[in-house]
Amino acid sequence: MPGGPGSNARTSVRVVVVGDPGTGKSSLISAIAFGSVLEKVPPVHTPARLLSGFYRDRVPVTIIDTSSRLENKGENNEKLNNADAEELKKADAVVLTYACDQPMSLSRLTSFWLPQLRSLEVCMFCTFVKVPIIVAGCKLDLQGEPCAMNFKEMMEPIMGRFGEIDACLQCSAIAMIQVHNVFYHAQKAVLHPVYPLVDHDSQRLKPRFVRALKRIFFLCDQDKDDALSDAEFSDFRIKCCNAPLKPAEIVAAKRSVKEKQPDGVNDRGVTFKGFVTLHALFIGNGHPETPWAVLRKFGYGDDLELRDECLPVPPKLAPDQSLELASEVVEFLCGIFGTYDKDNDGALSPTELEDLFSTAPESPWDEARYRDAGEKTSLGNLTLKGFLSEWALMTLLDPRRTLANLIYIGYRGDAAKVFHVSRRKSADRKEQLTERNVFRCFVFGSKNAGKSALLDSFLGSVLEFDYRPFPEYYYPTTSDRYAANVVDQLGGTKKTLILQEIPEDGVKEVFSYKAYMATCDVALFVYDSSVEHSWERTEELLVEVARQGEVSGHGVPCLLIAAKDDLDPCQITVQDSTMVSQEMGIEPPIHVSMKVGDSKNLFSRIVRAAEHPRLNIPETEVGKGRKRYRHRVNNSLMFVSGSAVTIAGLAAYRAYAASRISN
Repeated sequence: MPGGPGSNARTSVRVVVVGDPGTGKSSLISAIAFGSVLEKVPPVHTPARLLSGFYRDRVPVTIIDTSSRLENKGENNEKLNNADAEELKKADAVVLTYACDQPMSLSRLTSFWLPQLRSLEVCMFCTFVKVPIIVAGCKLDLQGEPCAMNFKEMMEPIMGRFGEIDACLQCSAIAMIQVHNVFYHAQKAVLHPVYPLVDHDSQRLKPRFVRALKRIFFLCDQDKDDALSDAEFSDFRIKCCNAPLKPAEIVAAKRSVKEKQPDGVNDRGVTFKGFVTLHALFIGNGHPETPWAVLRKFGYGDDLELRDECLPVPPKLAPDQSLELASEVVEFLCGIFGTYDKDNDGALSPTELEDLFSTAPESPWDEARYRDAGEKTSLGNLTLKGFLSEWALMTLLDPRRTLANLIYIGYRGDAAKVFHVSRRKSADRKEQLTERNVFRCFVFGSKNAGKSALLDSFLGSVLEFDYRPFPEYYYPTTSDRYAANVVDQLGGTKKTLILQEIPEDGVKEVFSYKAYMATCDVALFVYDSSVEHSWERTEELLVEVARQGEVSGHGVPCLLIAAKDDLDPCQITVQDSTMVSQEMGIEPPIHVSMKVGDSKNLFSRIVRAAEHPRLNIPETEVGKGRKRYRHRVNNSLMFVSGSAVTIAGLAAYRAYAASRISN
């Protein structure tokens, strides 16, 4: 099932040829470009271009020669010259040459060239983006009697040491032996790379590849009997290659699979193990283009994630708008949760979560910002509220990733209708109410004020099982941290609240983006009520948020949280915070103690503040002055406008009276 034309999104492949002087680089390029070696080969060949029809993948190949001029870096050591290094940084693949009649040039591969290529400060050898190397032994016609076994024995240890080598060939430009294959392998290594599919060290299929195959298998298993029948297997072939399988081909494929994996085939058809084994056989036989044809047909890119064109672009939002999951998507997630909650305990264990996301590249909840952001039981299992809240958080931070993961786990609804776009906050303020179901809350405060404890309490205080233990030692938060949960309101309504802790070192970055505060529904200002300087820092932050809101027009409801209420309060802090809240027109401070589990309906109060976006917006003295000025100007305009209407009306009445007299 090879990949045909258009099976890869690439429009070109750039191959750079390097190697010691005299190893045949320029002659090799001359042979592929002109079909023979020129009588006078230039020291550095001009760039050659193989047109799209040259190889079956119909992707043009540009071949770049290099000078082989090396630079001395001291102590008799050499390095690549800057010009060649720059060319290599732009390469999609590298052809590394040695001369079959010059044994020293072969040893130079491991002593110089391969280490040099590996040391380039480019993304050549990172996890997902690796530039493949094709080792080409040139001048095979000068070697004498070729020995394939000796060549294989020579190259196996080199390939074992340098996993970036994709293929090794011997060729002759003069005799036109394997010349086409050298650049075909270079192109194939780029268009159908092996490194995302197979781990070089263990020689096993990589987890992402197996997960992608699992999703594809489930999509093709129409009757959900955990096996691909002959009809399903043939349909799979038609989808990927536009051609059905003959009965004899199906029998042969099953036989090959069963020889390698006895339980890869049963009386119902090819099992998932057999499906994986089949693709491993294609790769082992030197045909990675076949698995790639399958992967690309099902929307995967080289990183084994769904390509952008398979994911509708989320709608463009104003700074004060947000995305929420549509109600039918939430229903789907509730159903998926129930399906994978095998023990029906109302929570997903790590094993159950791994099973749920086994058709995704990896579990998204393993990432740091999601790992501890949802409600869990005392056993560390994710509750339904925590599960749905994690999805709401991902939708807020990365809607494209939300959409991709929904598709990975089996959502088949209209991808364009996954999200609901919220109304602008300016309209919410005008209506004095919001229709949103998900609220984002920034948590500001000085170090050791109690911000992290607030987030921990949020995940524990609504937990039916137990409170999270209060930490014995203080560890400052150095990056944004999130806590998301569902808050039950009076009347049975449910709102999702997302708390985002802003570390003190990150405040400057938040304020540097003027529109960033517009994404916030409520700003919380946490301070240690027993420490004066904690309140002083909080007051500075409150004034700055108020000032930014007045300048940008995106005023944010603000609440003061007097934390650590179990400690003796600082009287100056108590008096000053009360006075500031009155002067700025917001609610008085809410006194809580997270250590004793006393939140005093804090999170319901936060939700209520978000639901009424016109209230609790702080005003500075400058802002009040501007407001009074605008009020006076508006009154003046109304007076002038009213006078003009009176004068115009009087003139009209006189004109009407005069017309009656003349008649």
